[in-house]
Amino acid sequence: MAEIELSVLSRQCLRRRVASQEVLAREVAAWQTARNAAAQKVDWRFTTADGRGGRF
Repeated sequence: MAEIELSVLSRQCLRRRVASQEVLAREVAAWQTARNAAAQKVDWRFTTADGRGGRF
């Protein structure tokens, strides 16, 4: 899940140059607040059986 969130952060917030660390911190905090408010769910499709030699 962490990798998914980092990917979303990168696509939605970090695809451009940010002028300073302060601006970056402020924008990431705003993104995080909005992302948490949206309460996005992860639809897991990979099962334990898959990890033990199933379809992958």
